[in-house]
Amino acid sequence: MGICDDRVVIVTGGGRGLGRAHALAFAAEGAKVVVNDLGVGLDGSAGTGSAGSGSAGSGSAGTGSPAGQVVEEIRALGGQAVAHGGDVATEEGAASLVATALDSFGRLDTLVNNAGFLRDRMLVNLGEDDWDAVMRVHVKGHFLPLRHAAAYWRAEAKAGREPAARVVNTTSGAGLSGSVGQGNYAAAKAGIVGLTLVAAAEMGRYGIQVNAIAPAARTRMTEQAFAGLEGVPEDVSPLVVWLGSAASAGVTGRVFEAEGGRITVMEGWRPGPTAEKGARWSPAEAGETTLRLLADAEAPQPVYGAS
Repeated sequence: MGICDDRVVIVTGGGRGLGRAHALAFAAEGAKVVVNDLGVGLDGSAGTGSAGSGSAGSGSAGTGSPAGQVVEEIRALGGQAVAHGGDVATEEGAASLVATALDSFGRLDTLVNNAGFLRDRMLVNLGEDDWDAVMRVHVKGHFLPLRHAAAYWRAEAKAGREPAARVVNTTSGAGLSGSVGQGNYAAAKAGIVGLTLVAAAEMGRYGIQVNAIAPAARTRMTEQAFAGLEGVPEDVSPLVVWLGSAASAGVTGRVFEAEGGRITVMEGWRPGPTAEKGARWSPAEAGETTLRLLADAEAPQPVYGAS
């Protein structure tokens, strides 16, 4: 018996790296898994691993695709899984993703938003296309599956079948502290934190819990940017599986950092030292007061890669 017995779980970007580890870990705990992966390259370019057929929004994925290969691994171990090859940053792809879970297994319990890619540049060299592409796959690729899954769960709750629904989003240390050369990625990952907090506040009434993880592990996305990472994707997955299970009841609106054998509850923006005059400050007064407040404030986390 696993902690996810009979739960139906979607993992986006589940064909490689962290997503693959999550999909296998959920299956090992008894979940039925929908493995989504578009099969693109590290920078989102096509033609680097997808052997599936059909359009990006159609949801089809061949057995030789990254998603199909993970499904075969799960089935070989006695689990149940189906592949989905659609683009979750499109309305069609996100809708077909949730429909695949419902059509294949009759329900949906957990959504793990993990899909993403990198296009790293220093800000002065960062083109608009690279900005838009990274924001699209990370932020929109979280929003659309979340919205479609939440619509299903809200309908279930209104029909008197309140779910024990779970969403696990994927942010990053880059989104929490910044990362030199990754302005687009850091902004997207920070946006996912904001989306997580709002979704948790809005959706709790329907039995939906929403949390985020900031994983640190050696994957094809991190091996160049963060060469010193020691952890592997399989180290992160146990926390994701627990957050995606009914056992995590009452935990929502939180961000966790996971690396190797370490789990950290991340504590975000909250009021620090404050001064109140009761009237408008002059610029000089505002400056003097701000310097005094900063002297009493905690230093910010250093930006990754800053000298």
